[in-house]
Amino acid sequence: MTHQNLLVELFVEELPPKALKKLGESFANVLFEQLRDAGLTDAQSVVTAYASPRRLAAHVTQVAAQAADKAVQQKLMPVAVGLDASGNATPALLKKLQALGADVSNPAAVVASLKRAPDGKAEALFYDSVAKGASLLQGLQKALDESLAKLPIPKVMTYQLETDCELPGWTSVNFVRPAHGLVALHGKEVVPVKTLGLKAGQQTHGHRFEANVSPVIIQDADSYAATLARDGAVIASFAERRAEIVKQLHAAAAKVGGGAKAIEDEALLDEVTALVERPNVLTCEFETQFLEVPQECLILTMKANQKYFPLLTAEGKLTNKFLVVSNISPTDASAVIGGNERVVRPRLADAKFFFDQDRKKTLASRVEGLNKVVYHNKLGTQGERMARVRGIAKALGQALGGDALAQAADTAAQLAKTDLLTDMVGEFPELQGIMGGYYARHDGLSTDIADAIEDHYRPRFAGDELPRNNVGLVVALADKLETLVGMFGIGNLPSGDKDPFALRRHALGVIRMLMEKDLALDWRQLLALSVPVFGDKITDPSEALTTFLFDRLAGALREQGYSVQEVDAVLALHPARLGQVPKLLAAVRAFAALPESPALAAANKRIGNILKKADEVDPHVNPALLKESAEQALHEVMQRLLPESEALYKAGDYTGSLQTLAALRSPVDAFFDDVMVNAEEMDVRLNRQGLLKCLHVAMNRVADLSRLA
Repeated sequence: MTHQNLLVELFVEELPPKALKKLGESFANVLFEQLRDAGLTDAQSVVTAYASPRRLAAHVTQVAAQAADKAVQQKLMPVAVGLDASGNATPALLKKLQALGADVSNPAAVVASLKRAPDGKAEALFYDSVAKGASLLQGLQKALDESLAKLPIPKVMTYQLETDCELPGWTSVNFVRPAHGLVALHGKEVVPVKTLGLKAGQQTHGHRFEANVSPVIIQDADSYAATLARDGAVIASFAERRAEIVKQLHAAAAKVGGGAKAIEDEALLDEVTALVERPNVLTCEFETQFLEVPQECLILTMKANQKYFPLLTAEGKLTNKFLVVSNISPTDASAVIGGNERVVRPRLADAKFFFDQDRKKTLASRVEGLNKVVYHNKLGTQGERMARVRGIAKALGQALGGDALAQAADTAAQLAKTDLLTDMVGEFPELQGIMGGYYARHDGLSTDIADAIEDHYRPRFAGDELPRNNVGLVVALADKLETLVGMFGIGNLPSGDKDPFALRRHALGVIRMLMEKDLALDWRQLLALSVPVFGDKITDPSEALTTFLFDRLAGALREQGYSVQEVDAVLALHPARLGQVPKLLAAVRAFAALPESPALAAANKRIGNILKKADEVDPHVNPALLKESAEQALHEVMQRLLPESEALYKAGDYTGSLQTLAALRSPVDAFFDDVMVNAEEMDVRLNRQGLLKCLHVAMNRVADLSRLA
């Protein structure tokens, strides 16, 4: 059987840059999976994806020209249906076999070749045959169709074919972009597959302006990338092109000197890689007067609008130089550099204009304007929303730092959203909060309040920094709590992938602040002071929101490496202060490592089941009613260990508190071996239940140990 390497390329018009990487990976991977399922590859076969602005391609090693035949066993029908009383084939069986291509000229011989095997309660007939392996043409055609059908296309466009049809222009095709060429080579041989009105050949096209020849002829599958690079001036591999851009960015920054470095942005790097076929990094600059504008504004306009890489100093300060990744490499690049400098200048001038105009009004003067901005049709305006945030922030500030913190938090909360009304944030919504901080400093507000306005959206994403000071922490908590309580209160909950108000992210933000800052706040207290500020606009969502918060917390802890049992044991008790959760988890992990742990966890589960079946049990023991030596021994050990465990718990030594209980294993085991809890005498039964209740409370003070069973 002939095995050779395979190359498939679809040549199209410019693909959407933000989707190119995923499109390239999907095209190659689905194609490979389909070829593998058809039996056309072997265990050593490897797929390599290629993706440039105008092509998707895949190179697969060790592809067979013909898949091997394979044995197939097919269930026909129950024996009772296929054979008559004499064991001869029924007409239904012969018809089924004939449909499968079997020779039924000798029915007796056919019946003899069939196999019988149990199928549920009945016995069935099975037919063994050999399925001919797919040819490469058949297998590749199906693989190509599947790979195109499963592309994660952001938006499909419809276009009309120009050729290969009787009425040109009347046949419509749906695809991400119009396709103009198809290459399919098995070694040096063309595989004549078809798609999107195209028939495969060995011609493709290189760089729009810098290709050495047109069209580019691919002689064999293995020369694809090298031929495109040599004749077409195209780096076909997305990864290689990206690495080349990184290399050139570093070199250009080093040439500027002074420790300059290009801003790091993985998403921008991927997008620029998807915009060029052969990158050429050039250094440009703008007038230093624009550096008076906050650097976040300049960086954002250069990155978002122009796809430039701003250059920063070693200290992270913006310079007046930036790097452009060009798709052409002229001998004299001055025209390209000058063109990019001319293009960026109006953008920077707009940013400077917005900044200058915005500073003519104070943030305080914009507060009234928030009453004209709708937040949500059921929850009112941004002005109403900020009144609620202020109420929550004042209460939180009072709880954490008294009058001073409450007043500062109130001021910051009142001004936190006013930058939404500025020209700069209107143009660049990503700068909300950041611009508020700049304008607050310009207005002469304290650093604490300015930083709080800037930080109150934090953490914006996983791994983001928390607010820098307590004022920011309080306002950020208040802002996220208002969103969570309000949205849950009107029934606007996340569903599946849909979470338009980022409630999952807000919940994780609240959790992170409570845990990492170890705030002396009970989460129930947070909900209790947040719900009333809404008045009658919402229904109290505390129960649903509590479940939501703890679900998010459980997921976050499991991602940090804690086991499901450890997390369940701690969170089952809904600890009031989330800042204590890491210590509780550490204590549970240490306890679970003890040899006594499994037995005590199982005993704890058994005690819980016993107490569930009993009526309300009083955690009280009358020593005079302890008749059996095993229950007396257990009570004696409890009298000694439980106070010690409780003292350690109150001192915050949760690990010590749990480990003290390890000595209970033997007396607990003896108790269940020798003592009948549900004794006939009511006073003895209640006393034993009370003993177990005392033990249960002590064992589950740190965590629900039954979850470790």
